Amino acid sequence: MTMTVSQIAAQLQGEVLGDGTTAITGFASADHARPGDLTFAEKESYFATAEQSQASAILVSGNFVSAAKVLIKVPNTRVAVARVLSLFYPAEAEVPGIDPSAVVAATARVDPTAHVGPYCVIGEGVKVGARSALLGGCQVRRGCVLGEEVVLHPNVVLYPRTQVGNRVIIHAGTVIGSDGYGYVFDQGRHLKMPQVGQVIIHDDVEIGANTAIDRGAIGPTVIGQGTKIDNLVHIAHNVSIGRHNLIMGQCGFAGSTKLGDYCVIASQSGVAGHLSLGPQATVGAKSGVMRDIPPQGRVLGIPAQPDRQMKRQFIAMQQLPELIKRMRAAERELEELKARLAIPAVNSAGDPQDRGTAGP
Repeated sequence: MTMTVSQIAAQLQGEVLGDGTTAITGFASADHARPGDLTFAEKESYFATAEQSQASAILVSGNFVSAAKVLIKVPNTRVAVARVLSLFYPAEAEVPGIDPSAVVAATARVDPTAHVGPYCVIGEGVKVGARSALLGGCQVRRGCVLGEEVVLHPNVVLYPRTQVGNRVIIHAGTVIGSDGYGYVFDQGRHLKMPQVGQVIIHDDVEIGANTAIDRGAIGPTVIGQGTKIDNLVHIAHNVSIGRHNLIMGQCGFAGSTKLGDYCVIASQSGVAGHLSLGPQATVGAKSGVMRDIPPQGRVLGIPAQPDRQMKRQFIAMQQLPELIKRMRAAERELEELKARLAIPAVNSAGDPQDRGTAGP
């Protein structure tokens, strides 16, 4: 694809500084850019690198000027990059139809514009919406409902009665709706508690590879609109996640926890069960959340505490080795001082006791 700088700027509602007729054939980072490429810069140091690169134009936000490169000035560079990448690398459109190797139940309803790839299995009563794509090896079991423009990458499994909204993307190997981890102790053994709920995924959600989201024990597990979930995340039964949350890789949520809107949960964090995280709560990486977090609360550490308090503790821990050295040096100096200022011991009668050799 070839576009002029002016055409790209029009798509981004940006301002051209330089020759708007410059042809752009691709997009690349500054260190890999070639003539004809568009690159981007957010900071002065990045801009200097971009200006020295072979790129033909630079996306910027801020008061940058250049005598060497054409600039496209936009309000937000990262947002512009996301939109430009969609222009140059549009999503592949799958051919409508059902592969001959797929197994589709007689009562399933697959929209004629949908794509069902090789070796997919679609169960009784399933509904697949317009322009959705089920790539190779997906299993969509009884009673599931998929909205429009849903993409299930290879080997995704949806357990019975899972509901998926519009424009949802689920990456390879993810399992939605498996049994929650529920057992009761009875007569010396762990008795399985039947998991009879479901999973409801709202519009515009994206779920990474090899993630597991359990069905509710009773009632649903819910993923709110616009939430983005990374790879290798576990969400237990009856968790409710609000709208537009960001959940990074290797996080885990125990059962019945509730997250408000616009929360951010950084990588390798764990959240205990039956907790409430208020809107815009932030959990730092590798944290263990054991208590509720108020709206806009920011926590860090194990157990998670308010981030400023925890950062002070981290700084104090970094200073401990030096403090221990100083304390030991002070102890040695004190012992030496005691030795130099030694006072004869006093006996029980209050008389000085000679520490020398006893006389006859």
